[in-house]
Amino acid sequence: MEKKRIADDLEPGPTPSPRPVDRFGFIKQDQTNSPEGITKSRSTHEREREERRIRKWRKMIGVGGNDWSHYEKRNPHVVKRRIRKGIPDCLRGLVWQLISGSRELLLLNPGVYEQLVIYESSASELEIIRDISRTFPSHVFFQQRHGPGQRSLYNVLKAYSVYDREVGYVQGMGFLAGLLLLYMSEEDAFWLLVALLKGAVHAPMEGLYQAGLPLVQQYLFQFEQLVKEFLPKLGQHFSDEMINPSMYASQWFITVFSYSFPFHFTLRIWDIFLYEGIKVVFKVGLALLRFCHDDLVKLPFEKLLHSLRNFPEDATDPDTILPIAFSFKVTKRLEEFEKAYKKKNGEGSHLGSSSTKRLQSMKSKSLSRINSQVFKSKFEKDK
Repeated sequence: MEKKRIADDLEPGPTPSPRPVDRFGFIKQDQTNSPEGITKSRSTHEREREERRIRKWRKMIGVGGNDWSHYEKRNPHVVKRRIRKGIPDCLRGLVWQLISGSRELLLLNPGVYEQLVIYESSASELEIIRDISRTFPSHVFFQQRHGPGQRSLYNVLKAYSVYDREVGYVQGMGFLAGLLLLYMSEEDAFWLLVALLKGAVHAPMEGLYQAGLPLVQQYLFQFEQLVKEFLPKLGQHFSDEMINPSMYASQWFITVFSYSFPFHFTLRIWDIFLYEGIKVVFKVGLALLRFCHDDLVKLPFEKLLHSLRNFPEDATDPDTILPIAFSFKVTKRLEEFEKAYKKKNGEGSHLGSSSTKRLQSMKSKSLSRINSQVFKSKFEKDK
């Protein structure tokens, strides 16, 4: 055998002492009456309603997902409405694979994941190991040093860094892989990551992680234009205070809200994101700003930046924020702003001079530095 996976050579650390966890497996930091922090006793009526909802979903997807494609083609509006209401947690992993296109990739590539994990080596292995303990550190699955969760996360990230050596591994990818591993096996999580980055259903996301973070820069430009158009007073206040989206929104796109938002909020966004695409990140971002608009427009620079990185609890209630998000119609404007961004940066034409490329390089280095600082400060806070 050529090279065994590094993680196998590391002894698991001690199992953390049991502590109360919420219904998603996160250790309770605060024993308050937060919406998701404490498992609430549900009434008989609520339980029956949830059971009816699960039965509807099971009928819709069929055994093992066999009926999904047929049902989705016949009833796309029903599917969209139900996904926006939230996928039942017990079916989430399967439905995510069906709507992302990853199930087909898995079936078309038998044995590939095992080959990548066991027999291939990656230049990113040490970097992945360094970052693993920083991914969902308060979740019981990832808490034990070199335990099953951290090993699975290492395997998925290492396999992807080999599968796509141009992208390799970038800090932030761990949150995507970690989230997926809470709902599916290693191999399923790997192929869903491939489906997202390579664009099995929606536009490829690999540009979020390539050198220079080109897609992050484009998305931040588009988001800034949307803020100016839909929230002009706040957009002007941002300009006056010299606040730009790279200071607060880059992680929204890089991790699809899985980095520093409440988990129940993240899950609802991911349900919609996997079905409708990246536009939901723009919509939710706008909804957060609109919800907090009246407070944000009064704040000076430092307090404003802090608020944009730490939204209040009531701003992360999906039943409040998502209806606001759906009220924004952004598809056409995103296309227009994408064209404007590419024209501005000379992409696809002879106008892309060396000075423009140097400016792009400077911007990407600055953005990478900001992202690293944001991740670092959050990791230090979590310790």
